[in-house]
Amino acid sequence: MPLGVVGLFQESQLGLQQGGASMSMWMADALATGAQQPRDWRTRLRDWADEVELVPDLGERVGSLTWFRGLATCFGLCATALYLSPGFEPLPSLPGATLNDAHYDEVRSQMITPLALGADSGRRMGATDAVQPLRETPERPQIELSAQIGSSDTLARALSRAGVSGGDVATITSMVDGDISGGVKPGTRLDIILGRRASRDRPRPLDKLAFRARLDLSLEVTRAGGVLSVRRIPIRVDNTPLRIQGVVGDSIYRSARAAGAPPKAVQAFLRVIAGQVDLGGVGAGDRYDIVTEYRRAETGDVEVGDLLYAGLKRARGKSIDMLKWTKDGRTEWFEASGVGERRGVLSAPVSGRMSSGYGARRHPILGYTRMHAGIDFAARYGSPIYAVTDGVVAFAGRHGGHGNYVRIQHGGGLGTGYAHMSRIAARAGERVRRGQVIGYVGSTGLSTGPHLHYELYRGGATVNPLSVKFTTVAQLAGAELRAFRAKLAQYQGLRVGMHDGFAGKAAAAPAANGK
Repeated sequence: MPLGVVGLFQESQLGLQQGGASMSMWMADALATGAQQPRDWRTRLRDWADEVELVPDLGERVGSLTWFRGLATCFGLCATALYLSPGFEPLPSLPGATLNDAHYDEVRSQMITPLALGADSGRRMGATDAVQPLRETPERPQIELSAQIGSSDTLARALSRAGVSGGDVATITSMVDGDISGGVKPGTRLDIILGRRASRDRPRPLDKLAFRARLDLSLEVTRAGGVLSVRRIPIRVDNTPLRIQGVVGDSIYRSARAAGAPPKAVQAFLRVIAGQVDLGGVGAGDRYDIVTEYRRAETGDVEVGDLLYAGLKRARGKSIDMLKWTKDGRTEWFEASGVGERRGVLSAPVSGRMSSGYGARRHPILGYTRMHAGIDFAARYGSPIYAVTDGVVAFAGRHGGHGNYVRIQHGGGLGTGYAHMSRIAARAGERVRRGQVIGYVGSTGLSTGPHLHYELYRGGATVNPLSVKFTTVAQLAGAELRAFRAKLAQYQGLRVGMHDGFAGKAAAAPAANGK
């Protein structure tokens, strides 16, 4: 152990024995002895630099002596750097080689200037004195473009937007008017070719136009000898109806869509079935049968038409077979027995329970007894309200204590009224059909809560709605009934799914030619 450490240990022991005074005297002697020892100049310089702080942070203590000393240090360092800089004098070197005309043209065609003028770089793209600017830019001999018929659009407007002249549009419209009497279907593509024009101030003439006029017809308009002519190209179409069958799962709609039934056909099927049974009573295990118009062209395009047959085979309850049939110029749905839909039947105006009947009663708001000229149906707020039968809306709007009110005339002196609606969905003068939504349950006017107040009028006076029942049933008989049953058997005998009707037509064509 070093001697100094031993002495320090001994002195510490002695200090502990003799008291704190002896220890303090020893520490003072040690500090005095250390101060007399010489220090190295590097240590002294480092201590001085730490104390003086030659490079302070100029963002702190702005304006103090330390800050000005740091600023002077900064200027001194910058001046020293500028003084020791090498300068900007050019360095001597050999001169560049002089280019002759051929080399200059080679380099010029690859420099940045041609790139800025259209990227015409490269040896062969370099412009020389032999190149002369054109007096006018030549036009393309033909312009091929494609247009499309928009929703609520016409063929004439689509052609005008594509740049076809007004004279050509008028000529084309008159030529194909008989083929597109119902208008061109939205989304139809128009393939257009515009030819060369005689001068720049005149529009380009139409050289060719091709489009699909109908599912079974394509039209092609061409110009020959300055005259437009049309060529009609027929397309074979298979009109075999489409039949879809399946088992009801969680939902008739989802099950039918999963089986491949078009949305339009499924919606029509649900409307027909809802007129016969409560859709809430249709459960899993019941089988649906849908036959709809289905036209398929040999090009693969299809059109879905109206629903023709709606069938429902129920596991429990009466099965349904409904066929669309035209009788006396009126198309309606008939049951398999030949009984048509009931006309004029008063159905329930809303889905709910009857909460108040017809007759005198104490008014819950006015507080006295008065005539209750209708019946009330308790229903949830916003529930749809249906027309009980066909008719014409005579009034739709605000009507005193009735609140939002709709009145419908049904003919034969009969009328119905619907009061306290939250919102009206019909307008005066509109013809409505049985089951059509005319409003929604509310609590407007003199009402204590959401409900429907329903009234029935005969000759302008209110009567008890429960006392009136009138029914008119269409019935088929004789030859018409036999034709009806034959059509029903035809639909029920169709093969399920889509089939290729063109194969049979193609096979029958040689036999017809051989006769």
